[in-house]
Amino acid sequence: MLNALLVALGILLLTSGGEALIRGSLAAAHRLGISPLLSGLLIVGFGTSAPELVVSIDAALSARPDIAVGNVVGSNISNILLILGLCAVITPLAVRPLVLRRDAVTVVAASLLFLVLVGGNALARFDAAILLLGLMAYLFWAYRTERSGAAPSAELHRAEGQEVTALPKTTLWIVMAVVLGLGLLVLGSQVLLKGAVGIAETFGVSEAVIGLTLVAVGTSLPELSISVIAAFRRHADVAIGNILGSNIFNLLGILGISALLQPLPVHARILQFDQWVMFGISLVLLLFLYTGSRLSRLEGALLLVGYGVYLGLSFTLFGG
Repeated sequence: MLNALLVALGILLLTSGGEALIRGSLAAAHRLGISPLLSGLLIVGFGTSAPELVVSIDAALSARPDIAVGNVVGSNISNILLILGLCAVITPLAVRPLVLRRDAVTVVAASLLFLVLVGGNALARFDAAILLLGLMAYLFWAYRTERSGAAPSAELHRAEGQEVTALPKTTLWIVMAVVLGLGLLVLGSQVLLKGAVGIAETFGVSEAVIGLTLVAVGTSLPELSISVIAAFRRHADVAIGNILGSNIFNLLGILGISALLQPLPVHARILQFDQWVMFGISLVLLLFLYTGSRLSRLEGALLLVGYGVYLGLSFTLFGG
């Protein structure tokens, strides 16, 4: 019971910290005259991944690589199967051609790159450098294709920034929001890790399983919040763009930073099962989007069923 309470408290702290950091950063960007395009692309698109970043870095530095890697792989799986599935059931999700050609293809390419790099059963610092170079290349490509403001996906990133409301108004409140957000993220990651490790020890499951499921879903709550709000507002592009951007940053940025700080051995079950699930559903999502430039309610329901099957296999066949 204590471990479950720690996990719940950790998730609450991470979610609150992520929200405070995003709002403070967006308010600072507005005051500094940073374009809505960059605000949406960098602050919202990648800011929602702040809980995953802090948890994976904390886990890596605490010599818990199974949680560090499992958190990223599990988050990418839950982002597609759970969050996009839920959003598509709420409202069919149409996608702009440029977002499809660039972002959806980049998610598949990043997943494939992960498969290649973990072929040696670990992510070394050299692998981390490759991942971070890939992230910089993507950011350069994204900004270059949208800097004119004429690209349809530029409207997406501007809209992402507009999904977040009630920003702090004064400099003092902006600074307090950023500092508070960072503090809550660090504290939340430590509390969540303590509870997650305790649950793994109590029920005799591996830390990899806990990282891939419980921790991954908990750290994905900011993406869930932004995407579900966008779906109810019929802002389909924002829902899809937020998830695609998050998955790209998870693989290239979070794993890159974590492995750069501390080389990460990869658990056998991730190599045998989860990495293939992540790559496979990225291909399935690309196929769904290409067939009609949208994600239908039926396809969303199939994704949700797929997540249920994945969870079942995670705690039974691959639960050790």
